[in-house]
Amino acid sequence: MTQTATPAAKPAPAAERDPIFDELGFPTDPDNLYLQTVDTMLRAAELLDLRHRVRIILAQPKNETMVHFPVRMDDGHHKLFKGYRVQHNNALGPYKGGLRFHPDVHLDDVKALALLMTMKCSLARVPFGGGKGGVKVDPRAHSPAEMERITRRFTSAIMHLIGPDFDIPAPDVGTNAQHMAWIADTYMMSQPSNTPNDALRVVTGKPVEFGGSLGREKATGQGVVDVLIEMLPELGITLKDMRVSILGFGNVGSWAGRILDELGARVVAVMDHTGAIRNDAGFDCEALAAHVAEKGGVAGFGKSTGAGGSPRLGGQPVSADEFYKTSVDVFIPAALEQMIKEREARMLDCKVVVEAANAPTVPAGDRVLSERGIEVIPAILANSGGVTVSYFEWVQNKSCVTWDAETVDKELNRHMVMAARRTVLARQRFSCDMRTAAYVAALDHIGKVYAVRGIFP
Repeated sequence: MTQTATPAAKPAPAAERDPIFDELGFPTDPDNLYLQTVDTMLRAAELLDLRHRVRIILAQPKNETMVHFPVRMDDGHHKLFKGYRVQHNNALGPYKGGLRFHPDVHLDDVKALALLMTMKCSLARVPFGGGKGGVKVDPRAHSPAEMERITRRFTSAIMHLIGPDFDIPAPDVGTNAQHMAWIADTYMMSQPSNTPNDALRVVTGKPVEFGGSLGREKATGQGVVDVLIEMLPELGITLKDMRVSILGFGNVGSWAGRILDELGARVVAVMDHTGAIRNDAGFDCEALAAHVAEKGGVAGFGKSTGAGGSPRLGGQPVSADEFYKTSVDVFIPAALEQMIKEREARMLDCKVVVEAANAPTVPAGDRVLSERGIEVIPAILANSGGVTVSYFEWVQNKSCVTWDAETVDKELNRHMVMAARRTVLARQRFSCDMRTAAYVAALDHIGKVYAVRGIFP
């Protein structure tokens, strides 16, 4: 980028309740993720002077579905599960968004994630709308056979809602390529009117052997890195020996760590649900990812610094507070939503927060980071690599072609760089913080689409 470094702009202080909340009958709950997400969107819409009709359309999902379905367990008894599919907006194209398998899946959280998907697709100029879904289940508590039956039965329950040109799910927390293969197979067996190649497009994030795209597994983590590198001159940080800490070392966090490690940065602290570890020499992130795949978490990696003959093949266990207080250039929250509250924001010792997870920072935490001059690269920008490569997979399936890994990476980088530049331009235009600027850039595109499409009838 050629822009000169600018100090972190402050978002507006906690604003008065937007009249649209009352117009639509929304409750008052400052801790509700969906209300927080809508509020961020409406503040950006006000700055942009977006038309009222577009604001109220975007403030509520177009469709919300809840299903309950029984599944036979390995011991022969049946258990009832709850699932969701929320279709937020399809003005830009088919609904698109992940399926989450987690014990804390709730409707309002799914609604928030669907809205974020609409914003991501618009910002990245991917011709999809926003959707999201999930099942209230703990994947760790079930056998692979049970998870296959849960996945297939859920697919059957929502089959009338999804389709290769209408709503295309993808992996999210607790799901992976294997789940997508089960969904695609279930859909293909149940929808004989579709050709096999068309039916493949009902989901993305599939195994490469079954219509998936090269580069999809690492796509979100790669996108995080692409955006960060593009923003480094704006942030006044250099890549070589850049110190990084990562919260969450699943698919997104581990790939971001591995790619940054390969580029010369040092990942010096990592925390997940099993504990926190630190190593000032920087972790061997490939080895750490292998450890997590085998053991289920970062705890116990190498037991101590120096294990295995390399200072990078180990880490000292630290407390959660010590993890947050570790001095780094870049902090990457890559776990779940609403993890960076006011307390964590006050402990952080970093120059920039790169939101690799969806909505990891609550508004109170956001305000603290701003007061402390810590820049935030928001999730709708940093986290949009996954949906971008999902789009590439969908295009490959539709066109009956296969892209090589270099083509995927090149096209992903182009999309992420342009999304970052749109955000910077919006920030300069409106003198606002990065989060608001990203929403402004996304809303500007959606507003123009509605201006030419009109509102039926």
